[in-house]
Amino acid sequence: MNDLYSRHRRVLPDWLALYYDDPIEITHGEGRYVWDATGRRYLDFFGGILTTSTAHALPAVTKAVSEQAARIIHSSTLYLNRPMVELAERIAQVSGIPDARVFFTTSGTEANDTALLLATAYRRSNTVLAMRNSYHGRSFSTVGITGNRGWSPTSLSPLHTLYVHGGVRTRGPYAELDDRAFIDACVADLRDVLGHIRPPAALIAEPVQGVGGFTSPPDGLYAAFREVLSAHGVLWIADEVQTGWGRTGEHFWGWQAHARNGPPDIVTFAKGIGNGMSVGGVVARAEIMNCLDANSISTFGGTQLTMAAALANLTHLLEHDLQGNARRVGGLLIERLRTVAARLPGVREVRGRGLMIGVELVKPGTDDADPQAVATVLEAARDGGLLIGKGGGHDTSALRIAPPLSLTVAEAEEGAAILEEALRSADASC
Repeated sequence: MNDLYSRHRRVLPDWLALYYDDPIEITHGEGRYVWDATGRRYLDFFGGILTTSTAHALPAVTKAVSEQAARIIHSSTLYLNRPMVELAERIAQVSGIPDARVFFTTSGTEANDTALLLATAYRRSNTVLAMRNSYHGRSFSTVGITGNRGWSPTSLSPLHTLYVHGGVRTRGPYAELDDRAFIDACVADLRDVLGHIRPPAALIAEPVQGVGGFTSPPDGLYAAFREVLSAHGVLWIADEVQTGWGRTGEHFWGWQAHARNGPPDIVTFAKGIGNGMSVGGVVARAEIMNCLDANSISTFGGTQLTMAAALANLTHLLEHDLQGNARRVGGLLIERLRTVAARLPGVREVRGRGLMIGVELVKPGTDDADPQAVATVLEAARDGGLLIGKGGGHDTSALRIAPPLSLTVAEAEEGAAILEEALRSADASC
């Protein structure tokens, strides 16, 4: 056991997860690659849990951080903050929400906390609808609406949460239906839930479920939900912490796959906007954002340093059409992995959009999750020089692949070849 790992275990919580039997210390990165403390290089297909959205050590971001740090790092929201205003203007513009207001936080968890505060205050209800298999953060309130038992350590909550169907297309009671019938069945389920309760504050949903294994419903499900919700005055919160900023390739926001009746009432974001810096936030129309009738500030949300980084990162992402790159390179990577999966009985499904790809593993000949195979592939991929993630619903059943959006075709092929070998080694060990 290395010394740093021993020290980690002595002073940090047991529940703070570490990847790998022999955990690694990442010391530096460049582009789509990172290096560990031994000097070994890895192709990074997880980007610090989808945070490194453009590239490691992106010059535009490091320059912006350095220049801002030389001026002032932080002053709180009690003073005017030019980088915060400039970034809020850009986000309001790309949000699609009319008369948008933006509030910055330090994480996706805090962003979702804020969205819940706004929705419950605006609607004067503490009832929230959420999706089964969902994940929204690690705080008391966000754990209370998380529909994934592996990430929900307590059932205590300040909110009354009810879970509806639809986040997972290929499992559950409606899995065998076609897309249209699947949507109709989920809408009927939503109507039934609403018929038994007082009108809730909001439905919160990830357009693509992140921790849940990169699962998603058919396009249009949340638009169909929106029609029902609107009739009851219920708000729609889109949790874009993992899907935002072009990662799905086809759209800038995940909600746009469900957009026939306009944008959500509230959108939360984090992770990729800061390219590794601690930035999260909420964007909502003014009447919702301004509904709070008590004082509020954010000590570290919107600090000058993180705003400068996020503004430079967003500018780079847009000017270099990284959404388009995610669509093109991600599409090639998905098809390459599906070709591999077709020859491996332990791979149930390769799914995803753009550079947000899930590979679900099962015990061959069954639909039973195989968390041991996931762990084996994770280790084998690392041995081959590739870093990936994992997740899933009832059990840890899926590999999660989310490289920086600047991934090249050659790097996609390199990663796919390593992952293919890792999958084959796991299949051979069954």
